[in-house]
Amino acid sequence: MVSTKFINQLNDKYKIKFNNPKLLEEAFTHSSYANEHPHGTRDYEKLEFLGDAVLELAISDYLYRHFSELNEGELTRMRSNIVDTDGFAEFAQKFGFPAEINLGHGEEKAGARSRKTLLEDVFEAFNGALFLDQGMNAVEHFLHLTVYPLIDAGKFDASRDYKTDLQEFLQQDGPVKIAYEVIKEEQLPSRFIVQLKVNGKVVSQGTGHNKKAAEQEAAKAALAKKG
Repeated sequence: MVSTKFINQLNDKYKIKFNNPKLLEEAFTHSSYANEHPHGTRDYEKLEFLGDAVLELAISDYLYRHFSELNEGELTRMRSNIVDTDGFAEFAQKFGFPAEINLGHGEEKAGARSRKTLLEDVFEAFNGALFLDQGMNAVEHFLHLTVYPLIDAGKFDASRDYKTDLQEFLQQDGPVKIAYEVIKEEQLPSRFIVQLKVNGKVVSQGTGHNKKAAEQEAAKAALAKKG
């Protein structure tokens, strides 16, 4: 169950009060918990699917209106940096979401509460629930208080293209063969897993809501290994 403390925090800090509390509860319910409590308990996956689209639209609109000096490629890179797993997981952590997640016993023991991909999912599901409960204006209000100030502060660099950075790093001493391969694609929620090979050798993997985002994550992971 979502705690009273969290519900009060939503109201006090963000002026958010759900008309349908069941949507809020659903947004924080992992499938492992729903499987252990099958009678009327729904997990967040459909809300995550909706929230993914809502957030992409809201953030795209904000970037288009407030960063008119950037071209299409730069806007795309900035949006990718905002909506990637690290970005949304960081937001979820910052706003106290982890403690509210309903997990099954196995996932709890496995430490899923701190898993970035799960925190990303819950952040998206929360915004999907908020959209259903109160519409796009409520989502925009929440983002103006939480995410947009970080964008304005320059936290997400539009110029960072991990694929290009990796290519330049690897080709310092001559040409290399870099290949990105989709090894898994899930439809609901949309998720791609991409494998990165350098000269035929697997060096990293990346996960994203589309192929481009997954490739960027794979390149980012490879750069992190290079130190």
